[in-house]
Amino acid sequence: MANRDTVVVKEGGSSMGVVLGIIAIIVVLAAVWYFAMGPGGGSTTTNNTTNNNAPTINVPAASAAP
Repeated sequence: MANRDTVVVKEGGSSMGVVLGIIAIIVVLAAVWYFAMGPGGGSTTTNNTTNNNAPTINVPAASAAP
């Protein structure tokens, strides 16, 4: 008589790969946000309004020489 063992194969595996994939996507999105829109990211705008008034110099009054 032959020995016949029943082998059960479970499909689907563990969900650890899904969890690691979600964590990897979150890390990538956080890195993109940090470098593109986070501190120091984006365009820098400067206010180009300048004060073109000439500086004034206070000249001391002429002294009366004898």
